[in-house]
Amino acid sequence: MNKMKYISSVLLLLSLFLLSCASSQRDSEQIISVTIEPQRYFAEKIGGDKFIINTVVPSGQSPETFDPSPQQMVSIGKSLAYFQIGYIGFEQACMQPIRDNNPDMQLFDLSRGIELITDEHDCGGDHHGDEHIHHHHHHGVDPHIWSSVSGAKVIAWNTLQAFIELDPENKQYYWQNYNNLMQEIENTGKEIEEILSDVSQRTFIIYHPALTYFANEYGLTQLCIEMDGKEPSPAQLKELIDVARKEHAKTVFIQQEFDQKNAELIAKETGCKLVPVNPLAYQWDKEMIQIAKALADE
Repeated sequence: MNKMKYISSVLLLLSLFLLSCASSQRDSEQIISVTIEPQRYFAEKIGGDKFIINTVVPSGQSPETFDPSPQQMVSIGKSLAYFQIGYIGFEQACMQPIRDNNPDMQLFDLSRGIELITDEHDCGGDHHGDEHIHHHHHHGVDPHIWSSVSGAKVIAWNTLQAFIELDPENKQYYWQNYNNLMQEIENTGKEIEEILSDVSQRTFIIYHPALTYFANEYGLTQLCIEMDGKEPSPAQLKELIDVARKEHAKTVFIQQEFDQKNAELIAKETGCKLVPVNPLAYQWDKEMIQIAKALADE
């Protein structure tokens, strides 16, 4: 009986020890917060198993208008560092409170070094007329820098530099992961170029201008349904339909974060196909290729 009690005591102590170790491991986990899922893709590719990456804006919600709960702000506060994407609405509204509440948290801006596109050029330039030029982004800058291969390369580089600064002892590990990621980005770019090489109709329609950098990189014209961050008026909608017909647009991209009724109306009036896309998807490479394939599938 005493022997059984002894064994039970040993097992209990062992269990408590293992739980304590697990708890200690969780407490020592190094967390990096990022704003959107494509950032998590790049960060996990480079950071590997050295950090846990926390995405702040949940899938299916717009990072332009996302308002975090107090609990989410507390979760952000557990992070060693925050990787900003740059000029997106959530960051413009919330980064100052995040800084104020977490003075020891390191902040890294992943848009550093990217040639930013202003709103004057995010929706086909003059196609909408001067009165329809968009200025709904902070400082008139289009924030969707991850939607191009060149943008992805700069984001990857800035992510690498951030990890090296945070954890210089594992510099070579991050460099190796970065080089592997760069090869994947290069391959993605080559595949997109090949897909789009024979596309004759190079104009597409989208509700929110999330593919400005993609369009700029591959000589495409992006027409936007959203006007100054709002639903278009009937007159603006008619003008957009006229431009889409003139430009022989074939595709209307729809996004889960935004209302689809105007996109459906435009597709009906112009004969365009409706194609769901998710520029905020985690799997950056596959999503970019799918978007190219949708434009090539006429």
